Amino acid sequence: MRHYPINLNLGGRLVVVVGGGKVAARKAARLVAAGACVTVVAPGVEESLAALAAQGRVMHLPRGYRSGDLAGATLAFAATGDPAVNREVARDARELNILVDCVDLPDDGDFVTPAVLEQGDLLITVSTGGASPSLSKTIVDRLRPQFGPEYGEAVALLSAVREKLLTEKAGNAYNDTVFAELAALDIPALIKNGQRDAIDQILLKLSAAGAAPGSVGAGKEDPS
Repeated sequence: MRHYPINLNLGGRLVVVVGGGKVAARKAARLVAAGACVTVVAPGVEESLAALAAQGRVMHLPRGYRSGDLAGATLAFAATGDPAVNREVARDARELNILVDCVDLPDDGDFVTPAVLEQGDLLITVSTGGASPSLSKTIVDRLRPQFGPEYGEAVALLSAVREKLLTEKAGNAYNDTVFAELAALDIPALIKNGQRDAIDQILLKLSAAGAAPGSVGAGKEDPS
């Protein structure tokens, strides 16, 4: 295994994206969605990135990269169209012990970002180690019809059940049997088919805490 897979909590952390093109824009948008504080360094930026800056969702430094731009960052992305600049960003990041993704030169970076299929808190990622991002995207596109919005709702429901059981049964150990049985059920299919009553009956049967019908299976907006 060439890369170690990990999901990072970037909430409130500074991430610097050097570059203003489409690749940089995709990186910045996903970072913003993950709650990162994003600074973009580029003389000019493409339309969607300019919109994020205008909304105050990213900070745009409208100039070329300078040494020192990475200070305080948790991650850095070298995403310009100039390999020399990308290598400079990567070198500076290494000196500061900041992990860097060098998008056009993956061997010069510390990590690569995968293609992502996202349904709520369900993330399915595909990576070729930077060898072929287009192949990663193709595989994600093939998976997309198999994992629709019902999977995101199922994850939210299971999360609510987990919290409820652990809270209401505070004096007991983690109930592995209940969670294993819940995970084994095809809850996404029940959600997709609108079988909310069946979900409630399953939860009542499995939960010694006695969750009331409708408390976790009744609606997508508030599954708790």
